[in-house]
Amino acid sequence: MRLVVVMAADSWLTSLDCSVSSIQSSDDPSFVLVAIRWLKFIFLSPCPQRIVLSSLDLLFLLILLILAVKKLSSRFIKNGSSTSSLDKPLLGDERPQFRITFWFYGSLVVTALLAITYSVLCILAFSQGVQSRWEMAEAFFRLIHAVTYLAIFVLIVHQKRFAAVSHPITLRVYWAISYVIVLLFAITAIIRLFFTGYKVDLSMRMDDIVVLVSFPLYLYLLIVAIRGSSGIFPTSQHEAAELILIDSNVSGYGTASLFSRAVWNWMNPLLSKGYQSPLKLDEVPSLPPDFRAERMAEFFGKNWPKPDENVKYPVLMTLIRCFWRDIVIISFLAIVQLAVMYVGPVLIQSFISFTSGDRTNPSEGYYLVLILLVSKVIEVLTSHHFSFQSEILGMKIRSSLITTLYKKGLRLTCSSRQAHGVGQIVNYMAVDSQQLSDMMLQLHSLWMMPLQVGASLLLLYYYMGVSMFAAFVLIVGAMISTLLMTRKNNEFQFQLMMKRDSRMKAINELLGNMRVIKFQAWEEHFKEKIQSLRNEEFSWLSKFMYLLSCNLSVLWSMSQVIAACTFGAAILCKIPLDAATVFTATTVFRILQDPIRTFPQSLMSVSQAMVSLGRLDGYMTSRELDHKVVEREVGCSGRIAVEVKDGTFSWEDDGDQIVLKDINVEIQKGELAAIVGMVGSGKSSLLASILGELHKLSGEVRVCGSTAYVAQTSWIQNATIQENILFGSPMHNKRYKDVLRVCSLDKDLEILEHGDQTEIGERGINLSGGQKQRIQLARAVYQDCDIYLLDDIFSAVDAQTGSEIFKECVRGALKDKTIVLVTHQVDFLHNADHILVMRDGKIVQSGKYDGLVELGLDFGDLVAAHENSMDLVENSPSASGENLPQTPRSPHQLTPKSPQKSQEEANGESSSLDQKPKGSSKLIEDEERETGHVSFDVYKQYFTEAFGWWGVAAVVIISVFWQGSSMLSDYWLAYETSKDHIFNPSLFIEVYSFIAGICCICVVVRSFLVAFVGLKTAQRFFDQILDSILHAPMSFFDTTPSGRILSRASTDQAYVDFLIPLFLSIVLLMYFALIGMLFITCQSAWPTIFLIIPLVWLNIWYRRYYIASSRELTRLGSITKAPILHHFSETISGIMTVRCFRKEDKFFQGNIERVNANLRMDFHSNASNEWLGLRLEFIGSILICIATIFMVLLPSFVIPPEYVGLALSYGLPLNGVLFWTVSMSCMVENRMVSVERIKQFIRIPSEASWRIANCLPSSDWPHRGDIEINNLKVRYRSNTPLVLKGISLRINGGEKIGIVGRTGSGKSTLIQVFFRLVEPSAGTIIIDGVDICKLGLHDLRSRFGIIPQEPVLFQGTVRSNIDPLEQYSDDEIWKSLERCQLKDVVAAKPEKLDATVVESGDNWSVGQRQLLCLGRVMLKNSKILFMDEATASVDSQTDAVIQGIIREDFAACTIITIAHRIPTVIDCDRVLVIDDGWAKEFERPANLLERPSLFASLVQEYSNRSTGV
Repeated sequence: MRLVVVMAADSWLTSLDCSVSSIQSSDDPSFVLVAIRWLKFIFLSPCPQRIVLSSLDLLFLLILLILAVKKLSSRFIKNGSSTSSLDKPLLGDERPQFRITFWFYGSLVVTALLAITYSVLCILAFSQGVQSRWEMAEAFFRLIHAVTYLAIFVLIVHQKRFAAVSHPITLRVYWAISYVIVLLFAITAIIRLFFTGYKVDLSMRMDDIVVLVSFPLYLYLLIVAIRGSSGIFPTSQHEAAELILIDSNVSGYGTASLFSRAVWNWMNPLLSKGYQSPLKLDEVPSLPPDFRAERMAEFFGKNWPKPDENVKYPVLMTLIRCFWRDIVIISFLAIVQLAVMYVGPVLIQSFISFTSGDRTNPSEGYYLVLILLVSKVIEVLTSHHFSFQSEILGMKIRSSLITTLYKKGLRLTCSSRQAHGVGQIVNYMAVDSQQLSDMMLQLHSLWMMPLQVGASLLLLYYYMGVSMFAAFVLIVGAMISTLLMTRKNNEFQFQLMMKRDSRMKAINELLGNMRVIKFQAWEEHFKEKIQSLRNEEFSWLSKFMYLLSCNLSVLWSMSQVIAACTFGAAILCKIPLDAATVFTATTVFRILQDPIRTFPQSLMSVSQAMVSLGRLDGYMTSRELDHKVVEREVGCSGRIAVEVKDGTFSWEDDGDQIVLKDINVEIQKGELAAIVGMVGSGKSSLLASILGELHKLSGEVRVCGSTAYVAQTSWIQNATIQENILFGSPMHNKRYKDVLRVCSLDKDLEILEHGDQTEIGERGINLSGGQKQRIQLARAVYQDCDIYLLDDIFSAVDAQTGSEIFKECVRGALKDKTIVLVTHQVDFLHNADHILVMRDGKIVQSGKYDGLVELGLDFGDLVAAHENSMDLVENSPSASGENLPQTPRSPHQLTPKSPQKSQEEANGESSSLDQKPKGSSKLIEDEERETGHVSFDVYKQYFTEAFGWWGVAAVVIISVFWQGSSMLSDYWLAYETSKDHIFNPSLFIEVYSFIAGICCICVVVRSFLVAFVGLKTAQRFFDQILDSILHAPMSFFDTTPSGRILSRASTDQAYVDFLIPLFLSIVLLMYFALIGMLFITCQSAWPTIFLIIPLVWLNIWYRRYYIASSRELTRLGSITKAPILHHFSETISGIMTVRCFRKEDKFFQGNIERVNANLRMDFHSNASNEWLGLRLEFIGSILICIATIFMVLLPSFVIPPEYVGLALSYGLPLNGVLFWTVSMSCMVENRMVSVERIKQFIRIPSEASWRIANCLPSSDWPHRGDIEINNLKVRYRSNTPLVLKGISLRINGGEKIGIVGRTGSGKSTLIQVFFRLVEPSAGTIIIDGVDICKLGLHDLRSRFGIIPQEPVLFQGTVRSNIDPLEQYSDDEIWKSLERCQLKDVVAAKPEKLDATVVESGDNWSVGQRQLLCLGRVMLKNSKILFMDEATASVDSQTDAVIQGIIREDFAACTIITIAHRIPTVIDCDRVLVIDDGWAKEFERPANLLERPSLFASLVQEYSNRSTGV
């Protein structure tokens, strides 16, 4: 039926007649049939087609002419105008500065090509003479089309001159309509070529070829018309100057010429610099403006679905909206690449026919070589631009996602943040965004695979007839099995990612709380926990890898199996097999195996990406804070600063657990409002509700003015002290110095080695609790806000410092501000203008101090508890204040200053800043980075980690057998199809099938062997790095951001788990395949041997030249990735502070800068890959073309035709294999950087042994608790000054020792030395006759009890936090909770002991966390107990109860207590006063109070600190 239709249409398709007489003479009166004939005539007949397009061209030219005349005439009409309208573009307006992109140059080149092509054709037409009407129509059509595109070329140049940002609508409409008409040209040309044979006129056939060849150009112009943009982007002079000032080192990509972009010449300066010396961070150019993270984030935000759109997959929808144009362009490149890929196989038969036939016309052979060369050059260019554009698209997607994830993190509610967890969100950034980025290279394989397979099967059918169906059946079978296995692998992949999330969350928790874990000697418990999670992850990883091996086995053996079955089917069907047919078929099989191999990988990549998209959708659609919860007014009139009416609040988004109810608060401007109450009464939650951090169920909250917030748990950035205080605000010297003074930081900065330029470690690790608290208070004061929300700021500072802060800061610098103060310090309350008393989430009392005292009730209980604790102080000899001695100065204060130092201090400068030692002020050193080649030791360690060299040898041997059997099968084909040999079908297929079987066995064995060895190696590396991190000293965690460790545990470990073994096995295989190809090519065309030496030298040189920069870019990429994750973790932990100060934009900009720093490494790394690939593939293409020239030139007795086929079937993919071999080997070296980085952390210097076999303490040690300290000196690191400067003292067993002193004097350091978190630089500590430095760390630490300064809870349950080692019964745990005042709180929860504790214990108040830590120690019942500010965050009433319980429960124990509350230590047996690292006083409190002493002054200060304020 179709044939009849085609034949009926032939008259229109092949007719050169321009006359309509045939239609008019028709007798059929039917209007419909006449209309159909007219349509056929106009749209199918060549002559009318050309008239239609020429008419369109003339109409466009006419419009252009009218517009030009209009512009010219306006010059004469507007005589008075000073600006000539001739200086304006014909179809545009302004002339600003501009940037030019690829789109502009592409449009210019395409229009120039079309103008030149039709000009040449027009000249040919007129030179041959115009005789018929058809020839006339054809010649004028070419002339008009050439003139039109010449005019368009001029117009585009004109656009550049005047920076027209978009093409005029007339031009875009013209391109769109002309594309539709040319599409008709192309369809009719294809029909004529395929269905009408040689009946068509020669000139028309040439015309059809021109149309088909130029069709992609029209398609490009259609895309340009749809985009609208001309490729010119204006930038104002101010922006251009600013860009140069900000970043003069911009990538050359943005300003490169079209040719430079085409061949990546713009990379030459960077590669040259990298070849001469290892690249440094600042030597890598920044991203072109179009690719920067800020633009991507803005673009992504604009395209995010609106709330009313109800999109099911919002992230996917946004990505499509943002990047569909890029996907279309990449698809176009893929189609061109696919088209030229099949030129080579089609030419094999022509080459064999030429070499085996008559060679009298050598030009035919040269034509074949020329066609091969042109097709190879096009293939090389399109394939690499396809890869590069895909990589750029992936980079844009990753940039968009990371910035959007970060921005989302700034807006998440507390409940949403806890639901995902920091570790999991870090995985979203590190893993999921990377998977979506990597998917871009695989995405197009999904739709290209059917096209490639279809084209290959058509070629097979053409050459081998119905035997092609054998290949078709096998391909379908392989695809079905592959799809089933891939689907199963997706399940494994999902489970794997879930388990990896859990492991990362546990590691993140481990790193965040390492100090407490070392105090408690819990490293082995956490090792078991992480190892258990890793084992679950490894189980899924193993399933994933082994199933992947099955998949790869099927795919890698497919070409051999398909070939054997297809040849067998051909023999059965009596289809003759000769060298031309056989080697064309084998080449098609080789092309066929690529899409079959890559399709499952692409499918897997896409399915992994879909899993990632689902995870990202869940995160991106999580609930955000509602900023309308709090009505904020800045500069408002009225007397009320903070007002809450009928407020009911919950931390949970669903409002299930109400934490505050019936809240009514009204705070006047300039008032000091204090909030008091028992632990867990809701004081911090009330501050959070004012900040808008809680979910409001009902009521109103109104805040008048800007807010500042000081959290109960200090949040300090990994930056200098000055940067922490300024917090992004500009520096004002006077204000800055005043803030340091009122926050009592002056003396601390004198003590610190580098003053305010001292870098603070992660989470403020190198500062005392009091210093951290005062730095964040200074940060709040410096911001100069209207309302200050201060959450228990006095808990971590000593009495004297607390009094100074209250007088100088709270009632001094902030006297005119509105202050809401949460405190347990009752002695400050009589200065408050308004006091709120809380219990169980309600405000039960409010008023002034005296009125509340008279009422009694809850406030009365708090005051009574405080007064009871003060009785001890009041009864002391110094209580009256009479004859109180002056506080003596410390010895170091009496030391005369040097003249230079005195002069410096007189000038108001800190000596610590000017007299810096040679060491750096940086605490966090730059990340360790290897340079040069990845050393052989790294490879050796990876290869031999699991099974020594035996595993490597086994893989190599199997690979050699595989490659050898593959080559043997092709030699057998050449031998059997040679003219001199009698073809024996049965013998041929038997031998060929036997060899194919050996190939398949080798493939299966090799795949599983690689997976087995790779998994074993990955697990050993993980065990080693985990062991190394757990054994690392505390100083390592003080100076190493957790992001560095997390990046090794996530990204680097993922590479070692999966990618490195896969890549190494592929590289090994490709080297063998390359050797085989070169061997066969040289054997067949032996003169090519002379080219091998320069070829090998060129490849080695290019590889060395390229890898020098590529390797460093990969290392720098890894180094710049960790700060992104660290910055995010840091931001999330202080998100309430960030949001309160409205610094979201500043932190987001910090994220942008870090993302740009990382992406510029990726961008230039990808560009360097394509730079190398283009050159290597071009060299390979030249080599194969030279080899084919030799085959053409040399007679057939020198190179037999069958070996021509063999050589070409191996040689055609040579350029690709050559590039991929070198590229994959470079990629492996780049990925081996992950092994190198893991190896760095495996080599961390270890702390002392956990257990020493010949130095085990007795089971009851310490049995008395006697402590003797002799000349103890301590420094944190070798390049820092002494912190403890020679302490000697003796403590008797059972004594209660109180340690007091100024913040930063060394109190907490002394406790750390007892646990050997810091090793003594000199001196000894003897406990019950045992030198603690000779014991194993776990033997030492496990015998002590400690309640550290910062209460730490772990994710899990109350039970797992109280008894993590599961050593005690439920009754003992309940008893412990009762003793630490938490039994009622835990019993009230439905889950009781299994009540949830979220990450960092955020669902428990700070006071409750401290009580849980106390309960933990009570269970342990140690002989020596250390308490470091153990009750700092609880009220006086609870503190008194706890102190009583401790005295009772630990009556026979030695207790060493650090405290700022004098009542806590006043009844100790002795008090140790530490000042600036010296033990200044160590006596009974009564003795110290009877004479001039530092302790006496502290007691007096505490007793009187609230008077005169």
